[in-house]
Amino acid sequence: MQHSERFLALVNDAKARIREIAVGEVASDIASGSQFALVDTREESEWNSAHAAGARHMGKGIIERDIEAAIPDLDAKIVLYCGGGYRSALAADALQRMGYRNVYSLAGGWRAWNAAGMPIEEG
Repeated sequence: MQHSERFLALVNDAKARIREIAVGEVASDIASGSQFALVDTREESEWNSAHAAGARHMGKGIIERDIEAAIPDLDAKIVLYCGGGYRSALAADALQRMGYRNVYSLAGGWRAWNAAGMPIEEG
């Protein structure tokens, strides 16, 4: 997808403040039984097509509204993903501003998840 210059500037600004996590690190967390929330920030139609196994859906448009009820612990590890890591970076930045201290954006997003052969669930 071709992104606009201003959108990319916004994402790069957010990425300067957030942490990204590689798919391999998430795979290690899953294998070791580490507790974390995997949150899909894509649009509902994208979620309904397929999503990461074990993920919950809170689209970019509603995550700030719904996160406190879904994950009230500000220290909980939260891994966000979207299609390519752009929207999840923006969402991670917003959650950090809300006081969440252990938030990550999945580097490469859904495309990286699939490329690594990670488990998925059909809509």
